[in-house]
Amino acid sequence: MRGFAMKRIGETGWVEKEAPKCGPLDAICRPLALAPCTSDIHTVYEGAVGERTDMILGHEAVGQVVEIGELVKDFKVGDVVLVPAITPDWGSLEAQRGFAMHSGGTLGGWKFSNFKDGVFSELFHVNEADANLALLPEGVDPVEAVMLSDMVPTGFHGAENAEVTYGEDVLVVGIGPVGLMAVKGSALKGAGRILAVGTRPNCVALAKEYGATDIISYKNGPIDEQVMKLTDGKGVDKVIIAGGNVDTFTEVVKVVKPGGIISNVNYLGSGEFIKIPRVEWGVGMGHIKIVGGLMPAGRMRTERLLNLLVNGRLDVSGMITHKFEGFDSLPEALELMRTKPKDLIKPVITIKYDE
Repeated sequence: MRGFAMKRIGETGWVEKEAPKCGPLDAICRPLALAPCTSDIHTVYEGAVGERTDMILGHEAVGQVVEIGELVKDFKVGDVVLVPAITPDWGSLEAQRGFAMHSGGTLGGWKFSNFKDGVFSELFHVNEADANLALLPEGVDPVEAVMLSDMVPTGFHGAENAEVTYGEDVLVVGIGPVGLMAVKGSALKGAGRILAVGTRPNCVALAKEYGATDIISYKNGPIDEQVMKLTDGKGVDKVIIAGGNVDTFTEVVKVVKPGGIISNVNYLGSGEFIKIPRVEWGVGMGHIKIVGGLMPAGRMRTERLLNLLVNGRLDVSGMITHKFEGFDSLPEALELMRTKPKDLIKPVITIKYDE
């Protein structure tokens, strides 16, 4: 089979590999809709998870089942399925502790394009199919559904880890696709005021549509100064970091009220340390919690996200700004995530087959 891979740090290209084998609990799928991610860029061009050789990229997919293991109960060949970016081992001790995304060790549930070949391939393997796949409801567009593979659950997890609740003031740093979903997730959880940091016109417009009440441009000065001015010096209850870098924490700690939470869902692809300003953190005693989390996954959660889509609680169509057709368009679509033109939010590739 053919796949689009990280050949080594800084280099991508097509590779030929043997088709994956299907274990008794697993499934083999072929892609119907794929979406490249900024995480792929961090992995390839920053070496964020270390050297990888000829590792097929991609972790966002809607696929069609072409083979199932003998112990799979709930899926059959031909089913169209949403494939979460994170596919944990559900029998692990970490899963039993409530952190399945870290099964087998930190980030261990993130298998695609990390520990094993990803979904940018003519065929890809999904472990524990009954626990990790979700059947795509009839009438749901695979192009939209692929946003629920990673962008939606990661952004929503930012709001979950921040413990956003009714009437709170929430700051969302970065309004790319994950940040946009952090805005929407905060609105769904009842935030009263949502301050969103970003500059791209289409992202700003969509952030407002999803519930942002204030837009902050980092080009207009330090984020913390702008937030404190907008809130009359009071600051915010919660912060969700969905963009920026290791230095972003320095600014946001300065705007969180005592007892607040800083929730990071941004992939920190470079830098050795995160700096926390001592005084603003209450000299270590300000009850300001800092938490970072890899998105949860699993069939139940994925089905619930699909339920939001089906019943009109969530509209992801505005995030899809670039559409491609055909497997061979993968390099071009991935390059968009690297160069990030001003009109980009998220590209999606569709693949059709001659039956």
